[in-house]
Amino acid sequence: MGTSHFLGQNFAKAFDVKYLNEYNEQTYVWATSWGVSTRLMGGLIMAHSDDKGLVVPPRLAPLHVVIVPIVNKNTKDRLHEIKAIAEQIKQDLSPDCIVKYDDDESQTSGYKFAEYELRGVPVRIAIGLRDLENQCVEVARRDTGEKTSMPLADIATRIRQLLADIQSNLYNRALAYRNDHITRVDDIETFKTVLEEKGGFISAHWDGTIGDRKSHQRTHQSHYTLYSNWQPRRRRQVRMDGQTLQRARIVCACLLALKLRLSPP
Repeated sequence: MGTSHFLGQNFAKAFDVKYLNEYNEQTYVWATSWGVSTRLMGGLIMAHSDDKGLVVPPRLAPLHVVIVPIVNKNTKDRLHEIKAIAEQIKQDLSPDCIVKYDDDESQTSGYKFAEYELRGVPVRIAIGLRDLENQCVEVARRDTGEKTSMPLADIATRIRQLLADIQSNLYNRALAYRNDHITRVDDIETFKTVLEEKGGFISAHWDGTIGDRKSHQRTHQSHYTLYSNWQPRRRRQVRMDGQTLQRARIVCACLLALKLRLSPP
């Protein structure tokens, strides 16, 4: 998602930015630009989120766990007990986990469930009257929606492990999706077929020249996005656009080409 650009001296000359070189001469600076900003947030949202809202990996989440009391006419007089349990969980999980106890009485528990799903909070804990009696809590994970009952004994250890499992699951799920949408091709006809019929990413060969890259972009409406470090053991000759690329895969890096489509694959 991040990009780097060599800007030369164009901006330096426009804004008269100079430095004193080793020869004691005023010289225009050479500039670069590193595009790592809000686009990374967009990548995060596209990679993990679903129709219910954000799904945020625990290592990036501003809030790891939210605790929601289940309030009704039978539990109002026992809210202090629920709060005591919630505060103990917060204390046991601190300082490595950020936990919020949402005791806002102006909103229902159902509303809060939907709200924190929308925000992508990794773990939600619900505590009601039955949970008090059974000394357990209901725990829901945002990535799969799975709910389970956990005993209060050693709850902090279980929650920490759950957060680690969510982090691993999100990474592996995104990695598998990416790999499933990469097709490796060795000739231009297969390249065209995959681009038109399957889409996604294509791992193809490139002779290393700008002209060849621009030719592919014009002819096949594809966009070269990045170099790959994938290098098979054997040197191979392949033909792309009628050219035999002696250096393909070994000397030259492979490229990923993405056909842009408005509709989902």
